[in-house]
Amino acid sequence: MEEGGARVRELRVGAMIFGLSTTLLCAMFLAPLTLPEGSVPELHGRANALDYATADGALSYGNTARYDPHTDTAVSPEVPFAWTELPTSHAIAYAFGDLNCHNLAERSWTVNGNQMPVCVRDLGIFSGLVVAGAIVHRRSVNRWTVTDTALSILPSTWQDEIYRRRWRHAAFYGFAALTVLPLGLDGFTQLLTDYESTALVRMLTGIPFGVGLGLLFGALLNASPEQFLKASDVRLPGGARFFAVEDE
Repeated sequence: MEEGGARVRELRVGAMIFGLSTTLLCAMFLAPLTLPEGSVPELHGRANALDYATADGALSYGNTARYDPHTDTAVSPEVPFAWTELPTSHAIAYAFGDLNCHNLAERSWTVNGNQMPVCVRDLGIFSGLVVAGAIVHRRSVNRWTVTDTALSILPSTWQDEIYRRRWRHAAFYGFAALTVLPLGLDGFTQLLTDYESTALVRMLTGIPFGVGLGLLFGALLNASPEQFLKASDVRLPGGARFFAVEDE
């Protein structure tokens, strides 16, 4: 496949990332907005666990009075909440949040008097995924490897310089670190100190992480050696080529 040729796979992958992440982001706002006001109280759950599937009994950890070592506070829920009692579309949104997010009220926004299914940081990540989907759809090109396919979304002048100086691996890991570092610094600072970030900081640190995650997904799905007869057929920036053993 020549550079600038048909990008059927890349367009489909970009559209898929953009569509799924946009749907997910919109669902997080629409679910609380379309429920009656006050349907969802303040939540205080755990990540990677179902805490609000039932009002009592199994899978109702979030509705029980307890000491939470994560926030060093006593939790005494006044109003029980169970997403299984919601309409199906709303239940799916809150089930997703229940399983994947801590659902901490102090780290979440409220819409129409209802706490949102996920925290502000996750909203930032979903927003970043939307941006990444658009970038993959517009710029991603299959270049055999995940590294080179990921770098294909950069400005052409940057790519030429990176390949001319043989910095492709350094650039790949460097840009990846830039997307993770803001979230990591903010998260670990909160974990190790008394610092508590604001909603704006959480959103702003979640967005680059989401962008990086979406671009990685795009590169993983678009990198396809099967579209080339041999590695030396891949057109890389700056006139660079992969060295093929069979060409010796």
